[in-house]
Amino acid sequence: MSKSRSSGAGLDRARPLDRQKAHEIQPFRQVIHRPIALSENAARQSVENLNQVLADTITLRDLYKKHHWQVAGPTFYALHLLFDKHYEEQNELVDTLAERIQSLGGVTLAMAADVAETTIIPRPPRGREEVPVQISRLLHAHEIVLKESRTTARLAAEAGDDGTNDLLVSDGIRTNEKQVWFVSEHLVDVPLVRAD
Repeated sequence: MSKSRSSGAGLDRARPLDRQKAHEIQPFRQVIHRPIALSENAARQSVENLNQVLADTITLRDLYKKHHWQVAGPTFYALHLLFDKHYEEQNELVDTLAERIQSLGGVTLAMAADVAETTIIPRPPRGREEVPVQISRLLHAHEIVLKESRTTARLAAEAGDDGTNDLLVSDGIRTNEKQVWFVSEHLVDVPLVRAD
């Protein structure tokens, strides 16, 4: 009898403890103090502003993937590759922004529904659009991200949050400006075969 009990107990230990539930350990808008020589107010302001930049960057990243899948026409191959490259670069920014929020003691936006409620980038239609519309949509999204990034960088600098300022200027703004350059050149109306 002891053998059956011990073998049954072994099975219980091997079973995953799934469907566990508990209270949140840190609510979304709560910022915990970290000993990083930054005031709690400065950290809180940066977390709030960075979450907005994060939501818009996630949306921009996903726009690149949508257009990567749905691009069509004579520039398909070049844009398919470019959109995917820009997606990967935006994905790196997403991770960098999220890690900065966490290092400041905040909680990052992470789920699609939360991002959709927060982003100020207009939602595209579900269907496929022509290349000039895709590019225009991407450029508008970049402009929104750049405007938010510049404002947040300026506010962070004024509050003494040099880490947030540096991240936004060195990584966010420069990456987005370069991507705007690469994408916007596809809207220049120049002949493909013969010069005027």
